[in-house]
Amino acid sequence: MSEQYGEEAGGREFQRVADELRARMTDGTYPLRGYLPAQRDLAKELGVSRDTVQRALRELQREGWIESRQGSGSRVLRTQRIHSPAGSRLPGRPVTLGPLIGSAFEEPEVTLDVYTLTSESLDAHIRLQAERIQAGEIAPRHIGVRMLLPADSVPSPYGRSANGRYDDVLRERVRGVTRRHVESLRSTLRYLRTTELVPSVDMRIRYAPLTPAFKLYLINKTEALHGFYEVYERLVDLDDGTETEAVDVVGLGATLTHHVKSDDAQAQGTVFVETTQKWFDSVWDFLAEE
Repeated sequence: MSEQYGEEAGGREFQRVADELRARMTDGTYPLRGYLPAQRDLAKELGVSRDTVQRALRELQREGWIESRQGSGSRVLRTQRIHSPAGSRLPGRPVTLGPLIGSAFEEPEVTLDVYTLTSESLDAHIRLQAERIQAGEIAPRHIGVRMLLPADSVPSPYGRSANGRYDDVLRERVRGVTRRHVESLRSTLRYLRTTELVPSVDMRIRYAPLTPAFKLYLINKTEALHGFYEVYERLVDLDDGTETEAVDVVGLGATLTHHVKSDDAQAQGTVFVETTQKWFDSVWDFLAEE
C-alpha cells in the first residue's frame, strides 16, 4: 500500500502505536487473555523506540486494556465484545466486532451509518478491511459511509481534569483524536477509490450539536450495533510529560449489543434496526437543512 496510507494515523508516535495495539486487540489479533509480543519485537515491527512502546503500553494499562508485569509481558484484559440477544443470528454468543464488519464487507454493496464520539473504532476496522481488499480476499463494488460526530462547539462532559486546570488541554486532546482518525478514514477510503480497488466510494460526515452517550453502527441496513460509553477516571499523559487525573470514556473496547433485521416485522431485532435507522436518518436530514 502507498506510503501515505501507511502514515495515516499521524500525531505523536506513542499514540500511533497505542492506536495500532488497540485495533489489534479489538479485531482479535491479540486475543483476550493472550499476550502481546515482546517490547523489542513491537518496536522493530512498528519502527519506533522501546521507550515509545513502553509509553504506549503504559497508556493501554491505564485504560484497562492490558495488565503488564515485569518478566511476564503484557496480557490482554479487554477486547471489543458483542452481545447478541434472542432474535439475532448469534444468540447468547459473545464475538468481536471484526468478524461482523468483515461479513458486511464481503457484500457487493457496503453501507455504514455510524454515530460516535471519535471514529476511532471505525477507523481501525475499515483499515483492516482495506488490507483484505488489497490482498484480493474481498471485492466490494461500493462503500458508503455516513458518520455523525459531535461538533467542536459542543461542550463535552468528557476530557475533564480533577482540578479543572487542564480541561482545555484534555478537550483539545479528544478533538485531536477525532481529527486524526477522520483523516485516517479519508485517506484509507481515498486510497481504495484512486487505486480503483473499489469502483465507488462515498464518505460523508455531519457534525451534530450532541455529545454521544452511546455509539451506534447501522450495517447494510440490516444490522445494528449499539453500546453505551463507559465513563471512568484515569491518569492521562499530556504533551509536556505532565500526568493528571481525568474523566475519560471507553469507546474502542466497549461492549456492544447486536441486533439483526428479519422477515418478522415484530421481532426485537427488526424493530430495533428500523427504529435506530429512522432516528439516524432524521438527524442526518435535519443537519442538512441547517
